[in-house]
Amino acid sequence: MSKHKGKHKQGTAEAAEAAGAKLSRKEYEQQLHDLHVELVKLQQWVVATGAKVVVVFEGRDGAGKGGTIKALTERVSPRVFRVVALPAPTEREKSQMYVQRYVQHLPAAGEVVIFDRSWYNRAGVERVMGFCNETQLRKFLNGAPLVERNMVESGIILLKYWLEVSPEEQERRLRARIEDGRKTWKLTAMDIKSYNRWDAYTQARDEMFEATDSSWAPWFVARSEDKKRVRLNLISHLLQQIPYEEIPQPKVKLPKRKVGAYKAANYPFKFIAEPF
Repeated sequence: MSKHKGKHKQGTAEAAEAAGAKLSRKEYEQQLHDLHVELVKLQQWVVATGAKVVVVFEGRDGAGKGGTIKALTERVSPRVFRVVALPAPTEREKSQMYVQRYVQHLPAAGEVVIFDRSWYNRAGVERVMGFCNETQLRKFLNGAPLVERNMVESGIILLKYWLEVSPEEQERRLRARIEDGRKTWKLTAMDIKSYNRWDAYTQARDEMFEATDSSWAPWFVARSEDKKRVRLNLISHLLQQIPYEEIPQPKVKLPKRKVGAYKAANYPFKFIAEPF
């Protein structure tokens, strides 16, 4: 990615934020378009070089992880950028080594794996909601940096992002999930149970950072009060963390073609209704 281009975009966003200006839809879409072009270049570099990238997204319910991941992946190939969002563990998985269910999803050469919540469930929701005991928690906090060091030493580029949201904005977004029919699927029973445990989650976050914010796998925090800004800022930051280069692509020219040499059959196609 062009260093000058990246710095220019970051400066534009920071200047607007400092001025308290609302980011217009047009400006957001233009900035996102340019970042998507860079993400395609990153994808081509990952495939060409056999790079392996892991991106971890963590944060409270309603912090904006899903929307940010969607913005990150909507213009790249799902065969290269794989999103992993695991459900609750099965009884069999509960009997396995804790990180086992996550390790099997780590990337092979030429892949970017994005974890929508990750092994850090143990330090967050499992701790706060009582799904693990104190011994299991301490073992995880002590062991996670070692596992991540092995990942990095094996050649994986590991990026960990925490999306930080205020209690007021979280409440607004959770209420929207209740009231907006397009968002009701996002609201889970766990969201409701977690709602009144803000301080417990804050303590869990702080202790998780203290134990796992290592030099080889640091935590990066993205303020997510403004959904548009956090998406732009985070994607821009991610691109700056990976030493990708533009891979020359062959110029494509559509060949000439003839249409009409074959007369289409008079088949009674079942066209759908067109109410719009």
